[in-house]
Amino acid sequence: MNRRFFGTDGVRGTIGQIPMTPDFVLRLGYAAGRVLSTRAGSSGRQTVLIGKDTRVSGYMLEAALEAGFSAAGVDVLLCGPLPTPGIAYLTRALRLTAGVVISASHNPYQDNGIKFFSGNGFKLPDAVELEMERALQSGLQCNEASALGRARRVSDATGRYVEFCKSTFPANLNLKGLKIVVDCAHGAAYQAAPSVFHELGADVSAIGVAPDGLNINAGFGATAPAALVQAVRDKEADLGVALDGDGDRLVIVDRSGRIYDGDQILLGIVRQRAGVGPVSGVVGTVMTNLAVEHAFRDMGVPFVRASVGDRYVVEMMQARGWNFGGESSGHIVCLEKHTTGDGIVSALQVLEAVCRTGKAFSDLVGDLMMYPQVLVNVPLPAGFDWSSSETIRLARCEAEEVLSGTGRMLLRASGTEPVLRVMAEGGERRLVEQAAEIVAAAVHRATSA
Repeated sequence: MNRRFFGTDGVRGTIGQIPMTPDFVLRLGYAAGRVLSTRAGSSGRQTVLIGKDTRVSGYMLEAALEAGFSAAGVDVLLCGPLPTPGIAYLTRALRLTAGVVISASHNPYQDNGIKFFSGNGFKLPDAVELEMERALQSGLQCNEASALGRARRVSDATGRYVEFCKSTFPANLNLKGLKIVVDCAHGAAYQAAPSVFHELGADVSAIGVAPDGLNINAGFGATAPAALVQAVRDKEADLGVALDGDGDRLVIVDRSGRIYDGDQILLGIVRQRAGVGPVSGVVGTVMTNLAVEHAFRDMGVPFVRASVGDRYVVEMMQARGWNFGGESSGHIVCLEKHTTGDGIVSALQVLEAVCRTGKAFSDLVGDLMMYPQVLVNVPLPAGFDWSSSETIRLARCEAEEVLSGTGRMLLRASGTEPVLRVMAEGGERRLVEQAAEIVAAAVHRATSA
């Protein structure tokens, strides 16, 4: 069965359009409740946790999900705004059936989405999401009154998550003497993140902590780090930490204003760990910069690539028994600390490396010269089979000739937006830009024909 609603990271779309309408989300809650109850068998009443980011649409979707789960006989715990990894942690800590996050991550406020975690804190596998897709086709029903689910609020969710994040930082270390700027993107981490760093001893300045329902990711956060760069310089801070709207990805800014993406952050963390003991291996994605792959090779650390999406990174890490993985976008996973990408926890691993080595983060990354990458997002009409287009195939061959074997081309349909991502990477920026433009122009022609 083909996926119709579930993408790389749950269900996502623009508010007011399917699937982000209250009637669809009500049906999704019911379908998810039936699937989760069926899979649990006769193990008693099931309970799910629902959290969200700070989008105004979260109120509407939360109510619809709650009603759908209740109709399926599933109890609901509501915790309000909390980072996505906080929902994963609490789902596991409270021994719940599943966790549900209402968020569109780094997207603007007009979008929203819904993603699921299993009871063990990992994202649901494809097979379960496909079951939910099938259940959606059966329509909405409702249990009799005596078998409806109940709902209640969890009042201490943020405090529990703050304590969990702090527990991932060594007890014999602290952040005293460090001046840190934390940018929360006016998103789900606006309460938790500043508290974590402050309670570990840092001198914290917080920006992007005034959500109004409409300003999530707008000019702040991991996808707009210019505000953090300026704040780090103004405050003469040692480090800047930028999270995205749901708090699961991370960008670092050093005291000079240099920005570090997920590839560089992962390298810095692993380089420090490799200095004190063997690292079995690292999982990146097809988007990971070639320079980082070569750096791991030079360190003697095995490296493999997974499909884009932190869930696929985690699945490959589990299959190989490895602890470290991540994406260029800033999803960093340290399985010895958490089951999913967590911006706060990842930042604490960076700070642990800084504290243990006494070095600035720039020294941990070293003189790594990243390969130029150019990414072009080309609108992709629904149902268009780009992989079978002869126009696109010939353009890709031409682009690879331009790169002359010194780089690579990557084309993939986004799992969160209706676009084809065209990425070119190589040793010379001029040729990389030329290669990307050749393919992007061909995609435009093919989709317009």
